[in-house]
Amino acid sequence: MTDPNTTPGIHHVTCIAGDPQRNMDFWVETLGLRLVKRSINQDDPGTYHFFFADAEGTPGTSMTFFPWEGMRQGKVGSGQVSRTAFRVPEGSLDYWEDRFDEYGVDYDERVERFGGESHRDSGDASGDEPRAETVLPFRDPDGLPVELVAVEIPDDDPTVPWTEFVPEEHAIRGFHSVTLWLPDPERTVEVLETMGLEEVGTEESPGDTPGDERTRFAAAGPVGKYVDVLPTIQGGRQGHGTVHHVAFQTPTDEDQTAMRDAIQSLGLRPTNQIDRHWFRSVYVREFNGVLFELATSGPGYTSDEPLDDLGGRLVLPGQFGDRREEIEAGLTDVTVPRAESAEADD
Repeated sequence: MTDPNTTPGIHHVTCIAGDPQRNMDFWVETLGLRLVKRSINQDDPGTYHFFFADAEGTPGTSMTFFPWEGMRQGKVGSGQVSRTAFRVPEGSLDYWEDRFDEYGVDYDERVERFGGESHRDSGDASGDEPRAETVLPFRDPDGLPVELVAVEIPDDDPTVPWTEFVPEEHAIRGFHSVTLWLPDPERTVEVLETMGLEEVGTEESPGDTPGDERTRFAAAGPVGKYVDVLPTIQGGRQGHGTVHHVAFQTPTDEDQTAMRDAIQSLGLRPTNQIDRHWFRSVYVREFNGVLFELATSGPGYTSDEPLDDLGGRLVLPGQFGDRREEIEAGLTDVTVPRAESAEADD
């Protein structure tokens, strides 16, 4: 990364779920993502932390969950990530609607974005104005709002599709974007621009609060590069079916330090670096209350498990290793879904 104040895009998104088995069944079997890490919440070791991603856990592909079974149902509102969107190959939305029908997934009619009369680009010199896109909104079993966005996947795309349940030509290929609902967007926009994202387009936003304008900001990388901002005053609460935080890539420690300093100069109060075992993290709650994380690329999910065995066992970061018996006794038993063909190979 040539400019340490320019993020390539989203690193991961972490959400709150209820029942851990239901959560795993949906994200692995129904959506076809790979469980690349089965661990614990390092701040609450009595709770799982699941990481679902592409075949190799590539940065920009990880959707992670804290299954807090006793927490109440959440409500999406202002000061939150309101939608998380994934990329799928162009032409695959018919497949996904059929699959959602088969699995009983709650989904809405498709939405067209950045292709109609309501769209105007920002005139940015980069030429990165949004292309017309088709979006399929749906909800996971906890009510979490999610979207699939049909895009052209380039030949040099860094993501590696996991094909145990979904064929490669339809498989999810990492993040497309997150949407932020904000009561005062201007202050958050300042943070995004400090992180190197550039405004690339605005349009009236079908599918959200009527009359709202969606403004899109683009990061520098190929995956998870977009953040959409909508001005919304709507009460919400954290709980099942909401996003806990969104993490942005700061590939090296030097990049992270530079980004932390830049954000701090705005008057925000980022944490010191915290070792999360598979990456190192800095957290900051931006002006509208959304929790941002800055995450390094390494050491990565293969630092403690071989690639072929990712997600195969409960991994406890070093400081928890001598508490395995105690921790396992307090966790709900879960089974990782496996396709029939994979079982036959055993």
